[in-house]
Amino acid sequence: MTRSDQGFTIVEVLVAVLVLTVGVTALVGSAGIVTRMIGQGRRTTQVAQRAERRLEILRQTALSATPQCTGLTGGTSTSGGITETWTVTTPVTPAQTRVLQVIVRYARVRSTGVDTLATSIRCN
Repeated sequence: MTRSDQGFTIVEVLVAVLVLTVGVTALVGSAGIVTRMIGQGRRTTQVAQRAERRLEILRQTALSATPQCTGLTGGTSTSGGITETWTVTTPVTPAQTRVLQVIVRYARVRSTGVDTLATSIRCN
């Protein structure tokens, strides 16, 4: 009988099983990280949408008032674990530009995330 007819040795089988085990363990570990990252991305998207929606509400309020930009005030709102805080600058003269800023705070895995959106509205 020649060496090629004998098949695999026990050492070769053990090495193959070890390599396969390491590969599967790495795959399982990375799957957990990817799942966490997808969850964080989903949460960040929700937060950005919430902040943008608040800015749109403030814009509509400012531009639909007579005279424009009256009735804008700052405030805070919390829902779904997301806290929005918005501020409106008050210019010296009523016809100047207002700066609207929305600060959004939300829970992350080991910390608190904070995102800020700002825009300006020209008042006539």
